[in-house]
Amino acid sequence: MLRVQTQEIHDALICRLEGRLTGEGADQVRLLVTRCNSKLDLVVDLTDLMFVDSVGEDVLSFVKRLGGEFIAETAYSLDICERLRLPLVQNHMQNSKTPGHMNGKERRPGSNPLRQ
Repeated sequence: MLRVQTQEIHDALICRLEGRLTGEGADQVRLLVTRCNSKLDLVVDLTDLMFVDSVGEDVLSFVKRLGGEFIAETAYSLDICERLRLPLVQNHMQNSKTPGHMNGKERRPGSNPLRQ
């Protein structure tokens, strides 16, 4: 099962993924990110993922090509980012007060020319 939470913070759309990123759920995430406001920076929080299959990996690589950045705070999510060479959001604060682990005080993700 996959749970997706989205939240707009400043000029970024934060997508928090929880559970298993597989098959149809992964395809739904692909649709979600392609339909979101292209003026927003895209940040995907992978911290609470438990499993990613090949379809999920394809979707994460697709998000990377769109200019998305990633949050990973567990060994599994960090391994996914390393294997797929997914760019991490720099200087985010762990355990912040807002869902998605970003409270607006850290560096905002960089501008994304591909999503404009």
